[in-house]
Amino acid sequence: MQKILVVEDERQIVRFLELELKHEGYEVETAFDGLTGLEAAETGKPDLILLDLMLPGMSGLEVCRRLRQNSEVPVIMLTARDGTADKVLGLDWGATDYVTKPFVIEELLARIRAALRRSAVSQAAPELSAGGLSMDLAGRTVERDGESIELTRKEFDLLHYLIVNRGIALTRDQILSNVWSYDFAGETKIVDVYIRYLRNKIDDRHEPKLIHTVRGVGYMLKEPEEEKAGQI
Repeated sequence: MQKILVVEDERQIVRFLELELKHEGYEVETAFDGLTGLEAAETGKPDLILLDLMLPGMSGLEVCRRLRQNSEVPVIMLTARDGTADKVLGLDWGATDYVTKPFVIEELLARIRAALRRSAVSQAAPELSAGGLSMDLAGRTVERDGESIELTRKEFDLLHYLIVNRGIALTRDQILSNVWSYDFAGETKIVDVYIRYLRNKIDDRHEPKLIHTVRGVGYMLKEPEEEKAGQI
């Protein structure tokens, strides 16, 4: 049985989530402040954490930051603050996904299932490679042709999505939905920005190029031996 840790100071929300999650077959642990939540996350080894942003004792952002020093457990932020800046900050500090209150429980459950699936894939295939590029998912390290490449968390997540779907033309909306995992108000240009970051780090000093633009579609990571029409 998969365990979900709920860290939230509003007890009515905690009780509601506890009932719904148990009904779905999850084991549930709860905490009502940041310090207790961090301790529960470190000792209880949950499969996923639902983490409120505004918590007494220690903020959800700080809990997430400290947790990310030695854990890759999926973390879904729950908060009434829905500004883009808050979402970006939460994700940059290590959150897997971001859901604003009030939320629809069916959507939250779907996001939980998606996050758990992604986590299972990472654990099942701890290393990925393509065209001289290798990713260690557990250590979150990347090398190409034996050279270590430093990536930010979001660059790593984007590269992971591209390499898992190598040989497939991915739209910007698909990338945005699966890597950023929330509605970025249609700002698909952020995908172009991060693709450029990745190209600067993994393609500019190496041959052959791995990340390609697909006209009228989006992007594809292609291994050298693959040939795809309509690609530049």
